[in-house]
Amino acid sequence: MTRADLFPPIEPYQSGMLRVDATHTLYWEQSGNPGGAPVLFLHGGPGAGASPTHRRFFDPTHYRIVIFDQRGAGRSRPLGETRANTTELLIDDIERLREMLEIERWHVFGGSWGSTLALAYSETHPERCVSLVLRGIFLAQRSEIDWFLYSMGTIFPEPWAEFAGFLPEDERGDLLEGYWRRLNDPDPAVRIAAARAWSIYEGACSSLMPNPELVSAAAEDCHALGLARIEAHYFRNNLFQPDTKLLDEIHRVRHIPAVIVQGRYDVVCPIVTADRLRRVWPEADYRIIPDAGHSAMEPGIRIALVQATELFRDLTV
Repeated sequence: MTRADLFPPIEPYQSGMLRVDATHTLYWEQSGNPGGAPVLFLHGGPGAGASPTHRRFFDPTHYRIVIFDQRGAGRSRPLGETRANTTELLIDDIERLREMLEIERWHVFGGSWGSTLALAYSETHPERCVSLVLRGIFLAQRSEIDWFLYSMGTIFPEPWAEFAGFLPEDERGDLLEGYWRRLNDPDPAVRIAAARAWSIYEGACSSLMPNPELVSAAAEDCHALGLARIEAHYFRNNLFQPDTKLLDEIHRVRHIPAVIVQGRYDVVCPIVTADRLRRVWPEADYRIIPDAGHSAMEPGIRIALVQATELFRDLTV
């Protein structure tokens, strides 16, 4: 079966809140076929949260679709919380959720930061992964963070000018620290204003053609606060040591069937990063979408992602 687009909208058959420590409680849900092949969806950001559309990458008659909002994101609480929020703890959360749902092994699907977390999880627990579908590759390297903060302006100068111009001129030499101070200001109005400026910048650079709906969604207060605070937190803490860690440990997952989907004109997560990954992982099915940017909702990307989930439907879980 080859599909041309997303599956129809569905509602969860089960959802709940999982308390993972004294600070964080995570939203989770299951949809599709309760007896089907388990698949885990990992959202981007970090901090963006999941949406109902994300269920639609998977055939609901075949897949048991597990989605959760990571620490500080979406419907998890507290929103935008950076305490006790690390990649290692997110990996632990995934395992806790898997064990709670009594799942032995599952397919893993993630885009943008979700690709980062999917790689980190699979390299830590390769025995739990049936397949990997990765989109818009981000490896959490310092060069990628600097690109996001400064160099995306070479392609999108107008959104970057708004992003940088939000800060006083004397703070623009270190955009991350300038934003970080405001995202942690005691005044909620200051925090929200900074979060909206950050999130709108990212949204405006995420599609090949202008997408007002995407920018409008990025400006929504809850989305913006979770995204901006958690992204800034992770960017400041440099994520992995060394920052080549995900590439260095790819040998742990090279046996797992994988599809990498990358927009040729992805400006948020440029294709050079996906190219680095596929050069150390020649077994992966690498699909470049020639007329797409970063967003999973770009027409060519969403078609390729659905085709990837269909490709793996016959694998034994």
